[in-house]
Amino acid sequence: MVKTKKPPRWYFSLRSPYSWFAWLDLMERYPDVADGMEWIPFWEPDEITQRMLDEAEVELPIVAMSRAKNFYILQDLSRLSKARGLKMTVPIDKDPNWEISHLAYLAAAEEGRGRDFVAAAYRARWQQGRDITARETIGEIAAELGLDAERFANAGDDPALRKKGFDCLVSSYKDGLFGVPFFVHGRDKFWGADRLTAYVAAFRGEPIRNAGESWQDHAELPLFSTAGGDTGHAGGCG
Repeated sequence: MVKTKKPPRWYFSLRSPYSWFAWLDLMERYPDVADGMEWIPFWEPDEITQRMLDEAEVELPIVAMSRAKNFYILQDLSRLSKARGLKMTVPIDKDPNWEISHLAYLAAAEEGRGRDFVAAAYRARWQQGRDITARETIGEIAAELGLDAERFANAGDDPALRKKGFDCLVSSYKDGLFGVPFFVHGRDKFWGADRLTAYVAAFRGEPIRNAGESWQDHAELPLFSTAGGDTGHAGGCG
């Protein structure tokens, strides 16, 4: 049997500021790449999904963050946001359930509105400081997009969406993901927002040596005003 070649893809998290940085560059600078790859969400599973993963013998690369690393990330976010002309604050996520927002993304994708939902969720989290782990917030975002607020607020209760989410996490495991954002092109893997230009080169079939330009090399940067942040990081699961 001939194996079907997998499409280029990226794993993103609505929690992660580094996924957000990568998303900004994709939409602003590399829309052809955004259009030509598969978008797969990644998040820390709740107890229900974790049981499903345990039964499938799938172990995700989720580890506790040390205090020192947490402080480093706060410094890093400050540096990167200032370099991009962004103003960020870091919210405190208390006992978050990330199924709520990521399964809602899968619901939006079913209706052809996945990217609209990602844009709205990132805007809510990073620009408006809203809690996207709250059902109420996700319902409000859905309503803003003209979608069924109740369905989206309760996406985590939908068994079919739960199974789709499980499949996304299993896919990340099979692809060897160990942090987000994570890009895959053929056998090549690229980890972190700072590897996006190399991924773009692979996607376009260009030599990587010609893809050294990044957002730091542009005289003009995308303008965004934000409030919101996260303790997530390019090398971890946040």
